[in-house]
Amino acid sequence: MGQLTLDTDVRYVKGVGPRRAQQLSDLGIRTVEDLLLHFPFRFDLRRQAQPIASLYGGEQTATIAGEVMVAEEHRFGRRPFFQVQLQDDTGWVLVKWFHGGYLSDKIKPGIHLAVSGKVGLYRKHLQLVNPQFQILWDPQGTRLDRDELMPVYPAGGKLTSVMIASIVKHVLPEAHRLIRRWFPGEYLEKRGLMSRPDAVEAMHRPEDTEHWAQARRRLVYDECLLMQLGIALVRMRQVSRPAHPLVNTPQIDRRIRARFPFTLTDAQNRAVAEIAADLGGDRPMNRLLQGDVGAGKTVVALYAALLAVACGKQAAVMAPTEILATQHFDKAHAYLAHSRVRLGLLVGGQSPAQRREILGKLAAGQIDIVIGTHALISEGVQFADLALVVVDEQHKFGVEQRTSFRQKGFAPHYLVMTATPIPRTLAMTVFGDLDTSVIDALPPGRGQTTTKCVSEEDWPKVIDFVRGQLAKGQQAYFIYPLVSPSGQLGLVAAEDAYRQLAGGPLNEFNTALIHGQMTAAKKDAVMAGFRSGKVQALVASVVVEVGLDVPSANVMVVRHAERFGLAQLHQLRGRIGRGRHDATCILVASPRTPGAKQRLAVLAETNDGFKVAEEDLRLRGPGQLFGTRQHGLPELKVADLVEDFELLRLARREAFAIVAEDPGLNAPHHQQLRREVIKAYAGKLKLLDGA
Repeated sequence: MGQLTLDTDVRYVKGVGPRRAQQLSDLGIRTVEDLLLHFPFRFDLRRQAQPIASLYGGEQTATIAGEVMVAEEHRFGRRPFFQVQLQDDTGWVLVKWFHGGYLSDKIKPGIHLAVSGKVGLYRKHLQLVNPQFQILWDPQGTRLDRDELMPVYPAGGKLTSVMIASIVKHVLPEAHRLIRRWFPGEYLEKRGLMSRPDAVEAMHRPEDTEHWAQARRRLVYDECLLMQLGIALVRMRQVSRPAHPLVNTPQIDRRIRARFPFTLTDAQNRAVAEIAADLGGDRPMNRLLQGDVGAGKTVVALYAALLAVACGKQAAVMAPTEILATQHFDKAHAYLAHSRVRLGLLVGGQSPAQRREILGKLAAGQIDIVIGTHALISEGVQFADLALVVVDEQHKFGVEQRTSFRQKGFAPHYLVMTATPIPRTLAMTVFGDLDTSVIDALPPGRGQTTTKCVSEEDWPKVIDFVRGQLAKGQQAYFIYPLVSPSGQLGLVAAEDAYRQLAGGPLNEFNTALIHGQMTAAKKDAVMAGFRSGKVQALVASVVVEVGLDVPSANVMVVRHAERFGLAQLHQLRGRIGRGRHDATCILVASPRTPGAKQRLAVLAETNDGFKVAEEDLRLRGPGQLFGTRQHGLPELKVADLVEDFELLRLARREAFAIVAEDPGLNAPHHQQLRREVIKAYAGKLKLLDGA
């Protein structure tokens, strides 16, 4: 094998080979570049080694190194242990690990060790008990005459951090030759950034913590810049195609508002004004409409759709579930009764004949507003003159689905709605290509929702409370994490709960079951019964999480609440308190971890969705809250979007400036950035010619 390159298969690195290459592959390390970018997650300080003869037996901490002469496992007795005799040129010591039998496969006679810990005496012999240790695979090449920061790498399987460190050691001297420079020196100097090769090297072998912090800062900047370049290129591509201007007039505004049996709130009016201004342009609107559960986003979206219809165009509204799509359709149908606006519903559960009829009318321009699920972007869907797309709960769809409406002719205007309030960090990343409108106030006359956390022991009291509310004419949700029983998890499932409740404490009330595995027709029938009030208690899986609107349902019981995420619980809670009566959400939980207790405490303390979202982001991190992979964005290995917010802002400004100056990244000084963008997005978003 010749000189290493970044693309060289890791099995050709010294000390690897096919078996270890497979172990590295399991950690996502397949090339030399992957290896160089597999950074330690912490460093342990190893003091310089001292001769064994210099020990006296009372040192609080000492480091020694030598060869294992004897290794033996003592399995019997109250405290089994593994013990070695370690020897250097000056003497020997005993090193003992209680319950250390697992070390017998790793530490054998002939192996060299460095150990650090407290030194004692046992029957007049020097001894270290349960010390930290490092196997010295290359004892001659290991510097033990000085303090050293020892890297601890993410490891797994039979591959230890020490093994990874020894492999990295063989390629790190090549880092300066291999790692490509993205920017000229003056660019880095102006921003106080070290060179990329220096940063990669320092992430593995820093001189001190400040050196490591500077290296990390450079690599965080690179990751954020790459992400923001992708977002800036998406934005550039979106506005590069013409769109139909949908011009609002006072007469159109009056006619649309007359369709609603209420006055829009100030917050809704503000959002309508921002959206209408965008729609009036000849470039496609790309706007995110945020609003907490029950804030009235659907009305704002319908206003935008009716503006498109008033201008002679079509609008499409895409929802993540058939239940929510049907609810949007029913609401729109009620608002538009006796109008000339032609509505259509397209969902996966329709018969072939129904689907053919809807598709024919869409293509012929005989439907003005179509509401549906992802069926709207399936094969064979043609629009006569589509000018506006509304997507509800965008985080349920990936970026590639978002762009599926943009394939032919004029680009439609695009409005994203979400009831999951998005912290500003994520608004810059997952939704970074969109302008933002926020509905930050609920419509007047809404009741207050109180959230209580109780234990499983309180279940009888919970049932008594719900029975009392149902007797007063209220309706209630019972939410369960599982549809069917699972012997392994030991949780009550929705199907069992329905049988127990309907045949027991709720037998005098009309109780129904709904979950995602039921047919669309069955779900529709159950929801129709619940909306009409015929069904008083609804036992459900999380199929009710998004968007359902039953104003007389003001009680919710979530069983095994510790099994749900914070944002998910907030979404569920948003199904109640949508009328003028006060509402109660009861979280029945047995939290076993501090994180679970904290999630439940946050919900009990606040109904503010933005506070909930910020806390969720802090607890879980952005990767889980809105996984970047789902959205076609490159994965973050170093950056923490919460901790590194200021660097993210800097990278965003500079990425958008770069793309504004050079939309194709064709300038000579952008060629390396161009290559990195193409590699990071791997054809997922087709951002550049040749990508």
